[in-house]
Amino acid sequence: MKKTILRDQTTTVDGKPMTLHEHEGTFVIRIAGAELMSSRHFNSEEKIAELACAHIRTKSPGARVLIGGLGLGFTLRAALKNVAPDAVVVVAEIMPAVIKWNLVPEYKLGGDAMADPRVEVIEGDVTDVLRKNRGAFDSIILDVDNGASGMSADSNSRLYKAAGLAMARSALKPDGCLAIWSASDDPAFVKLMRQTGFTVTVERARTHPSGGGWHTLFIGRVR
Repeated sequence: MKKTILRDQTTTVDGKPMTLHEHEGTFVIRIAGAELMSSRHFNSEEKIAELACAHIRTKSPGARVLIGGLGLGFTLRAALKNVAPDAVVVVAEIMPAVIKWNLVPEYKLGGDAMADPRVEVIEGDVTDVLRKNRGAFDSIILDVDNGASGMSADSNSRLYKAAGLAMARSALKPDGCLAIWSASDDPAFVKLMRQTGFTVTVERARTHPSGGGWHTLFIGRVR
């Protein structure tokens, strides 16, 4: 049996150790030893992009999508499959190491999607992108940490407070969609989304196309 290999390590903005591990072609990012994401469990990351972009799949000219969190590239790749050839997909990733890991050719993660001419990658906080782009996006996908309960940075939780949701709503166009990935259900958060001006549906998605556990997707439409 092949051993798990530590490929690289860094530190989050909150000072927590973040590591990239590889085992027989599967890559895992861990925060302080706890698994944050895996290239084996990607189905919900693809599903959220499909749901978030459903209303703009054929929109032309120039639909704009914002993804908060690059992860291992699955959400970005799925978004590109669900938007028109002239769309723009902006990815905001706060961790430079995550961008670097995706660009390593031998890892076969998100480098191919990042090279798509429709993609703009911003090394920085998605909150800053939201603040500076009022009414700019048709869809916003937030796949940051584990949802409203952050792992990599405590500061990420501000995205999931009333002020953060209001900021996201302001960055959307009138018919826009805010899609939020979560490791688990959160009825109180759904209530908060509705109070912030969204019509919300809750979807569940398997971690893997053939089974596994469940993740929760909060799909908010501007009302």
